[in-house]
Amino acid sequence: MFKFLGKDHFPAAGPAVERGTSMGSVSIPPPASLLRPLETPQRLLSGPGPSNVPPRVLAAAARQIIGHMHGEMLEIMDDIKKGIQYAFQTQNNMTLAMSGPGHVAMECAIFNTVESGESVLVAVNGIWGERAAEIAERIGARVNTIVKPPGGYFTKEEIEQALVEHKPVIFFLTHGESSSGVVHPLDGIGDLCHSHNCLFLLDAVASLGGSPILMDKQGIDILYTGSQKVLNSPPGTAPISFSDKKMFHRKTKPLSYFLDMGWLANYWGCDGKPTRTYHHTGPISGFFTLRESLAILAEMGLENSWNRHKEVAEHLHKGLESMGFKLFVQEKHVRLPTVTTITVPPGYDWREITVYAMKHHNVEISGGLGPSSGMVLRVGLMGYNSNKANADKVLEALREALKHCHKSKV
Repeated sequence: MFKFLGKDHFPAAGPAVERGTSMGSVSIPPPASLLRPLETPQRLLSGPGPSNVPPRVLAAAARQIIGHMHGEMLEIMDDIKKGIQYAFQTQNNMTLAMSGPGHVAMECAIFNTVESGESVLVAVNGIWGERAAEIAERIGARVNTIVKPPGGYFTKEEIEQALVEHKPVIFFLTHGESSSGVVHPLDGIGDLCHSHNCLFLLDAVASLGGSPILMDKQGIDILYTGSQKVLNSPPGTAPISFSDKKMFHRKTKPLSYFLDMGWLANYWGCDGKPTRTYHHTGPISGFFTLRESLAILAEMGLENSWNRHKEVAEHLHKGLESMGFKLFVQEKHVRLPTVTTITVPPGYDWREITVYAMKHHNVEISGGLGPSSGMVLRVGLMGYNSNKANADKVLEALREALKHCHKSKV
């Protein structure tokens, strides 16, 4: 047993070492920037994410942390699991939050369901399909793609033709392609995949909570999202859920230890074992904020959230079209309600427009990403930010930008 001896039993500190002596000398001074108080601007984060964080979630982030394996922490993790099951509309037991951004969830989904040499089918209509294909390729999968230009989507006939041709173990689809503003129709795709002995993996980082997703009813086998979009939590946690169709029927271990669902399932109490084993130190404050974000969504109700995003997006679209802007996605039924893409007006530099909006209105508007770079402006109004007042702020910033930004002859 250890006995605390008290401060009198410890020797006093020796004399300070003079600067420039050989022992304990410091040659690199403290950075001047770190000796000043932290300051950040107040802005409307109306790009494709992250979104502004509500006061209730900020308050959760300010709470003193507790131990990552304390009983109270495990209860919070259980709350998060139930909140994700509600948000995803699933009864999957293998439901948890990754310690990391949505990109970590993407890698976790692929690493745990695909083995080297297996066939994978990836739908590419923007940057996220491109990245999923590269991740699968890096672990040795035989990657096959079906490709549409930014703003396009896939018919069930096109998907089935590719399933028949390539016989994949998994089909990856981005539900809300934030780089181009497309929300992909889901009905029937899960059943189609299962009829070809294929798992359906869905990326819902930009759409979860803002557009209808019913994981169990729509036959989605793996679903993930990020914390920083509609959920309005700081970046750094990523909800994910797996069906049990392949999770524990692998021939080899997943490539990543950190992303191994065998370990993570125990850490999150998803494996039925009576005790949880240490795997890693989770982002405790991030779990506090995610718990509150999911609570806000549960209190509002999914259907109310879906309807609000639809109404605000339509209000924004009407305003944009009245100002002469052209929406990038032509077909209304596949416009993503959380992230709107606007064709860059002829003669204008998209960078100048985004800089003007930020400098003069403190409003964030983003350019394109990946295949849509240089083609679009992107406006995101998600969760806490999804209201008509914020849409009007964006419209005013764009109206003023067109007046003051240089327009070249085309």
